[in-house]
Amino acid sequence: MSSERSHPFSDGLDACGVTPDGAAWLASAGTYPRSTLALWEEHPDAPVVLPCGAVFDVVSAPAVFGRRMVDRLWDEGPGSGPVATFRGRMLLFAAPGTAQRLPSLLRWEEFGRTGAIPPLLWHGHGDAVTVPAPLGAAAPSASRWLVAPDTRQPWLPGPEILLWAAVRAARTAVRISISSSADQDAKVYDVSRRR
Repeated sequence: MSSERSHPFSDGLDACGVTPDGAAWLASAGTYPRSTLALWEEHPDAPVVLPCGAVFDVVSAPAVFGRRMVDRLWDEGPGSGPVATFRGRMLLFAAPGTAQRLPSLLRWEEFGRTGAIPPLLWHGHGDAVTVPAPLGAAAPSASRWLVAPDTRQPWLPGPEILLWAAVRAARTAVRISISSSADQDAKVYDVSRRR
């Protein structure tokens, strides 16, 4: 048996998809990146609190709505950057500056509407978020990666792209079926396109 320790990311991709480059990118957000990487080498299942604003911002959405946003990004748009779940919320990693710009874009888009977009939280300069462990958490429901970082410079969506995804997700959320198989003679009117 060898006494050499294997690096926790030596196999490239793990079940979560975090690569050594992805872990290095995450760690670069902290004040002491080498300490973060050393912690993960010793405890690869440890979540870490990292500051936002320099390397990434984070948009936090309720889980179901966040999933709709991610679906829109992948089905109809350019894809997403890293995405994680934490305590019932979806964390969408975004370009630095998104947390400053997105709130005003959402206010402008929602002007005169009744708020089809649920309250989003944005974390930018001066904020910090808990990121899931690179190799998965002990309690899978606590936090985990859905789209894990895999490069030292992952693509991160900006505020306009996340606004687009939120608006599209809100539109799909309000599409409901008003017909019922129990009452075939009922008159059904399509009001989804009314203004």
